[in-house]
Amino acid sequence: MNLRDLKYFVALADLRHFGKAADACFVSQPTLSTQIRKLEEELGVTLVERAPRKVMLTAVGQTLLQQARRIVADAEAMKDTARRSRDPAAGSLRLGVFPTLAPYFLPHAVPALRQQFPQLELLLVEEKSDVLLQRLREGKLDAALLALPIHDEQLHAQFLFEEPFLLAAPTGHPLTKLPRLSGNDLGHETLLLLEDGHCLRDQALDVCRLAGAQEKSGFRATSLETLRQMVAAGVGVTLLPQLSVHPSIAQPAGMTLVPFIDPAPSRKIALAWRKSSALDGFLDTVAAVLAGSAQAQLAHP
Repeated sequence: MNLRDLKYFVALADLRHFGKAADACFVSQPTLSTQIRKLEEELGVTLVERAPRKVMLTAVGQTLLQQARRIVADAEAMKDTARRSRDPAAGSLRLGVFPTLAPYFLPHAVPALRQQFPQLELLLVEEKSDVLLQRLREGKLDAALLALPIHDEQLHAQFLFEEPFLLAAPTGHPLTKLPRLSGNDLGHETLLLLEDGHCLRDQALDVCRLAGAQEKSGFRATSLETLRQMVAAGVGVTLLPQLSVHPSIAQPAGMTLVPFIDPAPSRKIALAWRKSSALDGFLDTVAAVLAGSAQAQLAHP
């Protein structure tokens, strides 16, 4: 049994046609058919039911297909690991990003990464921070964009940028009449916040504690877009990170943004990866590209 024959078997199972499978494997149809028969002889079972116009897997063929897929995938993963060790920029990068950053930062960061690393395959995962951390520890991600602080001795966190918060309030709210706010201005406010699990919720709660503000009870949004719309509807006020209110992003009518005086409340974003990662040097370069992209975006509010 060899890896090539297993690839032929997987291709045939996917395409259910000897000719199409042969084309996909860049071999002739007789070659593919012969190798499938040799695989069946070696295993001592019939994998495929051959009908004039239809190819079907036998019951044992269906069972063995799952194992064949895993073997082929593992072999490709080994090749990718070896290729990335020689030239990480020509392999794939499994990058995680949390939801309150991903839609506002990635449209700018991904083109910058592609320009710097044209052969790099980016595999993006959007999840809450605790899920990203778990997948990072398990080796299911190569790196993740996370908010600092990160309390894990196994991870290296490379600071990228600091993103200020702005107050989002219904148009006509007393605070919208001020050119800039101080933390003390929030003292009597009740803020709309995200549900548990979002790092932005924890960051906003830190601001609330410092300012003496409170969370609006009975309301927890699932996304920044929900917060935005609730503010515009006059339900309350909230904090929004600067990238999410960039001029290129349409804001709902009825919502006004007010900046804070320096030092403004903010969140710090880092690129985190395992200290043991073979991609350590390459990820340093990736971090530099991401930091440059963020700085360019934040410089044009």
